[in-house]
Amino acid sequence: MAYKISQSCTGCDICRTQCPTGAIKVKDNQTWIDPNLCNNCEGYYPEPQCVIHCPISSPVPAHGKKGRYKLNERPATSPDLFADDKTNPFASSIVIWEACNLLAQGLSLPWHTDASGKFCYQRQVRQGQGQVDFWLTDRFDTDSTDTLSADKAQATLEAMDIKATCLHLIYAAHATALEKPWQEEFTVNDVQIENYLGLEKRTDLSKAAKLSLIKQLAQQPCQISIGAHWSKQGKVPEFSIPQSRLWHLQPIEHHFQEDKQGYKHLVGLTFRVRAGIWAKYFLNRQGCQNRTAFYQYGNLPQSLLSAVISNWQHHQGATRMMLWLLFKTRIGKRQRITVPTLMRVAYGEDKLLRASSQRDERKRLVRTFETDLEVLSHYGLKPVFDPVTYLPEIQPMWAKLGELPDDADAALEFWIQDGNSNRRLTDAAPRGKWNLLMKARILWFELKAEWEHALTTVEPNKVRLTKRKTKSHSFILSGADVIAARQRNKLSQRDLAQLTGKSQSWIRDIEKERFRIKLEDQRLLQEVLGLAELSSG
Repeated sequence: MAYKISQSCTGCDICRTQCPTGAIKVKDNQTWIDPNLCNNCEGYYPEPQCVIHCPISSPVPAHGKKGRYKLNERPATSPDLFADDKTNPFASSIVIWEACNLLAQGLSLPWHTDASGKFCYQRQVRQGQGQVDFWLTDRFDTDSTDTLSADKAQATLEAMDIKATCLHLIYAAHATALEKPWQEEFTVNDVQIENYLGLEKRTDLSKAAKLSLIKQLAQQPCQISIGAHWSKQGKVPEFSIPQSRLWHLQPIEHHFQEDKQGYKHLVGLTFRVRAGIWAKYFLNRQGCQNRTAFYQYGNLPQSLLSAVISNWQHHQGATRMMLWLLFKTRIGKRQRITVPTLMRVAYGEDKLLRASSQRDERKRLVRTFETDLEVLSHYGLKPVFDPVTYLPEIQPMWAKLGELPDDADAALEFWIQDGNSNRRLTDAAPRGKWNLLMKARILWFELKAEWEHALTTVEPNKVRLTKRKTKSHSFILSGADVIAARQRNKLSQRDLAQLTGKSQSWIRDIEKERFRIKLEDQRLLQEVLGLAELSSG
């Protein structure tokens, strides 16, 4: 009934110290299990200790499991997230945002050694009136805040998996369901995580591989400890948070299924997690009512989690920007963002500096950036370029082709006009494109429905702040309405774009209902197309 070490072993050497029979050995820097000594920990422990203590549960039975993975009884868990299959509230304070950046960007962030000699990432807040500090530890299931040295911390950051941001956000979502999350625990198991991340569709991964991945991702956010100092803000008094865990992970419950040969196969995991003391100051409902703390939350689109899992390997820059924009758009939709800011988020300051001085590196970075913007657009985060600073001639080709009409006759007219113009759509970018990009801005990102919903649910209700109550109108103008009215008025998409002062791609997206039309834009379309105002109430 011997076990063996799988190829996913990281060489941490934890299992060797836990083996009661001394079966685990190291030879030529390779860890292996002596089958003559391994006895499944019988007579010592009820479960194989190498599997329990391995950070990724790398040891597996020497003989593969036959039949289905089945677990008759599972511990009760917290209610599933995403009840509407779209969004779920989640804690979105600066602590959660910066921890998400830490997991996604790693060593790209400006780490330094603090006054006490600890390797630290510090974020200044409120124009330097406060700060939030982050440290790393290699302990998962204790409340210890022992901080890693610079060398070990850098090695840990290099091993960080960007997919762990998904578990961090899942924890932040579960925390909002608790009255006092800094005192109460929530419970989540591997089946729930598999569903949240869309791993149930990954037929290329075995059950053991999925459990190993989930265990690894679930532990990484719990390696972060935070401290903060916050100056008085409104009626909320000044406060300080001592160095403490971001998430407290209790000992992981491993569930085994024994086969006829006596091998115990790992078939499930259960995680019990509690938010750190930061939640008392940033996720405190009662404290928010009493003006002694904050309750800061947003809405987490489930599609973001699956997008991270799908794109992290080939489009890591786009994934980083997507995670950053989740929090940035919460501040307000119309956020003017400079291209250098987005590049720093996606690729880090060092790569940006190298591109500034090396031509080949510069060309590669621009191509990657434009591809990553296209990925964002594909997932419903369409950039709106500033026409003053982000000139059409330096915009990505995919954005220029977005102006191409769907109608065949209109498309032919488009290319004829393009051919007769001084500068054609397919012309090479002008000299000095990099310098122009360094001054360019994106006005905002057009958001898809889930992100729009997430934004509107957390923005302040301005109606309550007005002295007079105004009657609200709910306009219902569909893409089909726009198409019918445009054709009735014998207008092409380009004609309608000129009459409304919008781009042709905007008209096309409206007709295809790719995003929700704002009230003022609906009124504009109704006026131009001669439609009667559609309202209710």
